[in-house]
Amino acid sequence: MAKENDVVLIHLEDQPLSFARIEDILPDSKPDWFHIKLLLLQVPLQVVTWILRDIYINGEEFTMDGKRMRLETIVAPEPESGQDEPQDDAPPSEPTGKGKVISLQDIKR
Repeated sequence: MAKENDVVLIHLEDQPLSFARIEDILPDSKPDWFHIKLLLLQVPLQVVTWILRDIYINGEEFTMDGKRMRLETIVAPEPESGQDEPQDDAPPSEPTGKGKVISLQDIKR
């Protein structure tokens, strides 16, 4: 089952609608049902709570107000080699002496 802090893509009628982060998952009084609190990652941010069965949280299609919905758990892609990732075996870069340190504290005065 998806868990807290997972990012999901909400699909409405087979179309991607919005990303959301799962804030909380609490059991409902009915077995296999849960209160899932979602932070909708859109402008403005919005928090919603849906009551869903465990299979719906795991990606099975469900309906809301007669419209087909689905949650898809998103996995962050692995960085490609050569991208801005620091290399553990790379030696630390030496300062070139060409830069100048500017104190932000002096700017305020």
